Amino acid sequence: MYEYLVGLEVTDDEVYGQYRALMKPILGRYQGGFGFDFIVSEVLQSETDEPINRVFTIYFPSKDVADDFFCDPDYLKVKTRYFEASVAHTTIISGYEKAT
Repeated sequence: MYEYLVGLEVTDDEVYGQYRALMKPILGRYQGGFGFDFIVSEVLQSETDEPINRVFTIYFPSKDVADDFFCDPDYLKVKTRYFEASVAHTTIISGYEKAT
């Protein structure tokens, strides 16, 4: 299993919620899902200057499947319409093989 730890600056919770609802069925087609999901009120230490107010893990069966998901035309339509309208910054904190 391959997993990303991601930090975001979400600027519109309602539109971001729409993004999540619309992308989940596409994510499911790739056997992906979310592990953890946190709304963060304070960042004590960061390796980026970009603000972070949301942290989550997203997983896939493999790195290749993750790459395919992020290039999927249906996903890209949802991302363009909803993600880009609701997220100011994305920080990939880590990507790693997860022991099952």
